[in-house]
Amino acid sequence: MYRPKAFVVSDPEQLRSFIEQYSFATLVNTVDGRPFATHLPFLLEPNTSAQGALLGHMARANPQWQAFKGGQEVLAIFQGPHSYISPSWYETAPAVPTWNYAAVHVYGVPRIIEDGERLATLVDCLTAVYESGMPQPWPGDVPVDFKQKLLKAIVGFVIDITRIEGKFKLGQNRPLADQQAVAQRLATQADPVAQKLSELTLAQLAKKASV
Repeated sequence: MYRPKAFVVSDPEQLRSFIEQYSFATLVNTVDGRPFATHLPFLLEPNTSAQGALLGHMARANPQWQAFKGGQEVLAIFQGPHSYISPSWYETAPAVPTWNYAAVHVYGVPRIIEDGERLATLVDCLTAVYESGMPQPWPGDVPVDFKQKLLKAIVGFVIDITRIEGKFKLGQNRPLADQQAVAQRLATQADPVAQKLSELTLAQLAKKASV
């Protein structure tokens, strides 16, 4: 990923937090010599290896997992809040339109989960994580034979992380007054994603001020 110095985020804790918050990612590799992508939720296990590991699963009918057997590196793209930025929002001129965003790229080599019990545990853990925010979390009580049938239709995998790249393009290349003005304008937008980008921009400004 192209990362100008002003936009680089390398703090491991911040990157892990970002991955956990925006855990629905795009997994990219090569299948039969062509780029291939699948959109999946992931779990981050921070203590599995030096940089942690990503756990996920996909449909067995999806050909992407077949390429995992060759030890090929894959890329998981975690996309955070993003929004159009109008040059009219800046305090200084000249300026042109741009797009601000946050993204984290995770690289690693996947391994297929062969053990059926481990796959079932992975599915249960994913469910527990995403049900945790529900007013009344679903208890997961389905017939055993029904669950076993569904488990046979998916493939679980672990990606041991070898590299993580973080990029928060939030206008850090412009004067502080411009960054603050943009954050304020984003906060007034009707789009909740733009509002989230405002929150992230203000958090980064606070983080920088505290250093």
